[in-house]
Amino acid sequence: MKVRRAELNDLDKLVEFTAAEAREAEGDTKSMKTLADGIKAALEDRSIAMYWVLVNEDNQPVGSASALKEWSDWNAGYYWWIQSMYIRPDYRGKGYMALLLNSIKSEMKGQAGLELRLYVHDDNQVAIKAYKKSNFTFSRYRIMIQK
Repeated sequence: MKVRRAELNDLDKLVEFTAAEAREAEGDTKSMKTLADGIKAALEDRSIAMYWVLVNEDNQPVGSASALKEWSDWNAGYYWWIQSMYIRPDYRGKGYMALLLNSIKSEMKGQAGLELRLYVHDDNQVAIKAYKKSNFTFSRYRIMIQK
């Protein structure tokens, strides 16, 4: 198993994984065209977001993650946010999420990033447990939105 940066030819798998993540995390069905448009835009312009794929021994994608950067004027650097994380069910529970996260964190540190952050739904106890296992802790902040 290894992690590599995603390429444009990974688009179909990234769309598949992102749609599956939305169904599992939120019970939501996303437009495949919108997902393809959004992911393709990021693959073509890494200032939007960056994608990584977890590949098996046959070099077939079995998981993916994406991250984006948020500038902090207080700290004159970038926070890196995990935007999506998905591993096929038959590859879960084997430490591969840590492999993905470590690859992202290594790149973040190489670019002098400040810290790795993510959102997780309050009721997604499986994800919370997995992220805690990867040394994430809860922050003092709560997310607020305005529509």
